[in-house]
Amino acid sequence: MGKKRYTDEFREQAIKLAREAQRAGSGTIDSVARDLGVHPNTLRDWIFKNDFREAGSGKNTEGLPPEQELEQLRKENRLLKMEREILKKAAAFFAKDNS
Repeated sequence: MGKKRYTDEFREQAIKLAREAQRAGSGTIDSVARDLGVHPNTLRDWIFKNDFREAGSGKNTEGLPPEQELEQLRKENRLLKMEREILKKAAAFFAKDNS
């Protein structure tokens, strides 16, 4: 038996139905998949891939363009590294002081 092929439109509608059913509390992914004649894991996979694609579409939590977000994260990383070094030195100083 061959693998079933579904159109992109069918997949999008299935994802939409599953999300609406979950929001309304009227169904689960399993029940929506059963109604559509799709294996529940297939529908879960479509939802996961759709969420992953949306998350990587250039949208970020702070609404910054990717270049600005990267620069901000680099600055934050430098600051965190400096703080870590200070804490290491402080821990060594107090460890030596308590001996």
